[in-house]
Amino acid sequence: MDYLPKDPAILVSSVNMLLRDEEFDTLESLCYNFDEDADKIKAYLYDAGYVYSVEQRQFRPIGFDERSA
Repeated sequence: MDYLPKDPAILVSSVNMLLRDEEFDTLESLCYNFDEDADKIKAYLYDAGYVYSVEQRQFRPIGFDERSA
């Protein structure tokens, strides 16, 4: 992958896959590799309904963890 996708659903899927498959150990290292800003990606995906979980190392739908409890 040469760049991160712009579509929110595909971006979430791509970032989560790269973190899950241990291509990158943190969101920050992933963003550094793709010359992106982690805070901008978090804000963009938050507006699309996703929040980043540091513990899970993935983006999850907003409210997902509260519904699971």
